[in-house]
Amino acid sequence: MPYNPKKIEARWQKRWSDAAAFLTKDETERPAVYVLDMFPYPSGEGLHVGHVEGYTATDIISRYWRARGHNVLHPMGWDAFGLPAENYAIKTKTHPASSVAKNIDRFRVQLQRMGFSYDWTREINTTDPSYYRWTQWIFLKLFEKGLAYESEAVINFCPSCGTGLANEEVQDGKCERCGTAVERKKMRQWMLKITAYADRLLSGLDELEWPERIKEMQRNWIGRSEGAEINFKIKFSGKKENEHDLLVFTTRADTVFGATYVVLAPEHPLVHKLHEHIENLSDVEKYISEAKRKSERERQEQSGEKTGIQLQGIYAKNPATGKNIPVFMADYVLEHYGTGAIMAVPAHDQRDMDFARRFDLPVIEVITPDNKKHRLKSAHEGEGILIDSGEFDGLWNVDARERIIVWLSAQGLAKGVVNYKLRDWIFSRQRYWGEPIPIVHCGKCGTVPLPEEALPLTLPDVTSYASSGTGESPLAAIDEWVNTQCPRCHGPAMRETNTMPQWAGSCWYYLRFIDPHNTKMIVDPKKEVHWMPVDVYVGGVEHAVLHLLYARFWHKFLFDMGVVSTKEPFQKLMNQGLIMGPDGQKMSKSRGNIVSPDEVIDAYGADTLRMYEMFIGPLEDTKPWDMKGIIGLWRFLSRVYNIVADGTIVDADDDDIVRLRNRTVKKVTDDFEMFSFNTAISALMEYVNGIVAKDPKKISRLDAETLVLLLAPLAPHIAEELWQEVLGKEGFVHETPWPLCDETKMLEQEITVVVQVNGKVRATFRSPHELAEDVAVAKAVDIPAVKQYLGDKKIRRVIYVPDKLVNIVV
Repeated sequence: MPYNPKKIEARWQKRWSDAAAFLTKDETERPAVYVLDMFPYPSGEGLHVGHVEGYTATDIISRYWRARGHNVLHPMGWDAFGLPAENYAIKTKTHPASSVAKNIDRFRVQLQRMGFSYDWTREINTTDPSYYRWTQWIFLKLFEKGLAYESEAVINFCPSCGTGLANEEVQDGKCERCGTAVERKKMRQWMLKITAYADRLLSGLDELEWPERIKEMQRNWIGRSEGAEINFKIKFSGKKENEHDLLVFTTRADTVFGATYVVLAPEHPLVHKLHEHIENLSDVEKYISEAKRKSERERQEQSGEKTGIQLQGIYAKNPATGKNIPVFMADYVLEHYGTGAIMAVPAHDQRDMDFARRFDLPVIEVITPDNKKHRLKSAHEGEGILIDSGEFDGLWNVDARERIIVWLSAQGLAKGVVNYKLRDWIFSRQRYWGEPIPIVHCGKCGTVPLPEEALPLTLPDVTSYASSGTGESPLAAIDEWVNTQCPRCHGPAMRETNTMPQWAGSCWYYLRFIDPHNTKMIVDPKKEVHWMPVDVYVGGVEHAVLHLLYARFWHKFLFDMGVVSTKEPFQKLMNQGLIMGPDGQKMSKSRGNIVSPDEVIDAYGADTLRMYEMFIGPLEDTKPWDMKGIIGLWRFLSRVYNIVADGTIVDADDDDIVRLRNRTVKKVTDDFEMFSFNTAISALMEYVNGIVAKDPKKISRLDAETLVLLLAPLAPHIAEELWQEVLGKEGFVHETPWPLCDETKMLEQEITVVVQVNGKVRATFRSPHELAEDVAVAKAVDIPAVKQYLGDKKIRRVIYVPDKLVNIVV
């Protein structure tokens, strides 16, 4: 019978479902392995072939570890709250709840067609009140510990969507959803004090098996730096009483004698205080307005020319030299990092030098590698000896750094501090489709948390959920929901109308998969200890910073509360690379280059799609999509099917194939452990080629069974068909133990040893492995071709390399 994936795959998917083949039991006899995907946001477009790449990788690993005798947890759910779902619902004139449910149904069918071995009894949905009850519970615990608080904060605000945006939701100063220019707006917000965990978030990275570049991205985002706050007093006339303190943060106090200007963030409060003294105020205000339209991410980008404007009419006093230096404003300086102001040392910071050259500012060298002055073409950012630095001349700059801080501190002009780029997490959004924040505002009692028994606080079922146009959440207009009773004094109160960000539900979902139906607690402690931490977490690099950082923050908080037993949630992280569209561009609806897995499955089957996505390159690389490659993998699977189903199965074994079989088992096993699926598939292809080369019409039973078992994690449907229907085996193939490699049978029984005389090859002989040296030498000197060169010359020494070489020196 020819290979027919349509018939095979539908049949086995039904059998797996009917038998609950992938149901995970919370038993403790077998070692636990938790394999997790970054769960998807269910968009209206459905999945494309790029999305299923990571899901295929985790399914392969899950099936592999089951075959290795482990108890595997491999769940799936939906990250369904947030602005994308709300905007899609507005666009299609449907309620978010109904559009999300429809999208989830489509995603689920697509995933099931791929043959993924998820335990669907553990499926979760962040928009389900039984789920977000516990998201609200975590918020209440954060509030109780003082880690959730209200504050006025400057946020990215989209006037069209009527909501605040995270930095990653802003592209080129515009809302990534609607393209409207984003404003920087100060609004009442709920904040989470993630900064309280900054040091632990940094140190915890050292314990994790994550790609180094991801860990470095998190370190940079947290941005811990030790330095000093130095007071550059601001003056606008010669009178001392007109001085204002301007604290700048620097990690390079050793360069303070070379500071030739200072730079303020556009939001710096001192700017407002000095309005009447800024001579070019209108130009400065225009610059501030332009800065508000940029996201923080854009402002921090290293590429491109840095912009800025001088605040004319005011200057700063360098506390080390006593000289007056100009004051600038530039949007690359952020209000919340350090003090919102920096000192600029052009001679020793390339960014400062570029800025100084643009505005024709002095460059003063104060650190030199050789104790000489230079005409600098570029900034010297390395170490060296201090010059033109008063009493500190001649000191090595690293040694001088602390001494200068002490010297300025004694004058009341500096103090040593530790700073972070990380700021507290803006946790509220002005929209409808999000978790309600379980807080009420009472005129008598103030801000009051709901009691736990009042959870979940559910969203009101309304027909209109579009932006209010006022900047407030649409919930603010629903009087019957907003007006409530204070749980403390029972007087009139108003509910909090901001909702949580989409990140909230994804901060802890890995815990709910462990115990999804528990109504008494967030997770059963025994189950949590059994499964945590997540052993393998796979997802896109776009979540490298925020999702992972937020989830680690919540996990550490839950660890402090005793809810979880591990300090970190995700032990090993893998990132899949992008699969580009057929045109070489990133797949997107607007480009019209999306390839749906449905069309590939319809034509070639899910096993072919799985194999192709794993074969086209390393998992973490960006890869092109090519339908010609799909055909190649379909032909390979057809060949496997024909060899096992149509070939004659014999009991005899061939020595060469025995060696190839054991080498293949070792190679595929090692590659699976390393997520090197493309080279594992290559090894299987070589195995099949070796079998066919011996006899295209025969295959040994052991080879047929080994081939099917090694193929099963990659192409489970065809493996199941061959295992049960062709080879007549009982039980599912994934329940069968993984093949073992006999390393003693990987090597040839005899190997070729080279014989040299005075370093020149004169003969070879076949030998068993690791032949004793005296026996090897005796065999070598007995070879006629060797005797010819030895003659009656004296053998001075013999160099013997077992299994490789006998070199006779005469």
